[in-house]
Amino acid sequence: MRDPMTEKVHDLQKEIPVMEMFDSIQGEGANQGKPAFFIRLAGCDIGCVWCDVKDSWNVNDHSVISYQEIFDQVMKVSSPNIVITGGEPLLYNLDPLCKILKKSGKTLWLETSGAYPLSGTFDWVCVSPKKFKAPLPELLNKADELKVVVYHPSDIEWAEEHAKKVRSDCRLFLQPEWDRSEIVMPVIDAYIIDHPQWNISKQIHKLLGVR
Repeated sequence: MRDPMTEKVHDLQKEIPVMEMFDSIQGEGANQGKPAFFIRLAGCDIGCVWCDVKDSWNVNDHSVISYQEIFDQVMKVSSPNIVITGGEPLLYNLDPLCKILKKSGKTLWLETSGAYPLSGTFDWVCVSPKKFKAPLPELLNKADELKVVVYHPSDIEWAEEHAKKVRSDCRLFLQPEWDRSEIVMPVIDAYIIDHPQWNISKQIHKLLGVR
């Protein structure tokens, strides 16, 4: 069930709850290694046990920021790419936020579990489905990138089930859960050798010691 505060903010047209904003590099998936300005929205009801940003879950712990203030921060950085992530960003109607961010002339990337309908206009949509809350079929069909976190070797079979639901041009990634990399990386390596439609996503921002 969504947090009541989330529902309240969801109805607003000029502001949105934000955990943090920062300039860094994209450490995962298809755009790995590219500079990006991250807008991490607050609020999530997916509840992944291995989530590394659990502080984002409770929307009441974070400030509500105006779209204009977010835009002003975006214009202060040189990165040509903006990542809207969370939490689960699609808890909110992202149309007004994307509308103002599009004025920056920068590319907009979305990171979502796919559990809620798509809102906003994006240049790249990464769907990282979670077993804790199933992704919507219509959202999977809009994915440019399917990135599945592998916590247990059986997650690869689960990943294949979702790969059948995305477009033929969607890029496919298997990403080891950070704390279990030593256990699952050999399994992922062997699987990708035999199934070259998949790629490895490694969290290089953690390897580099950046956010």
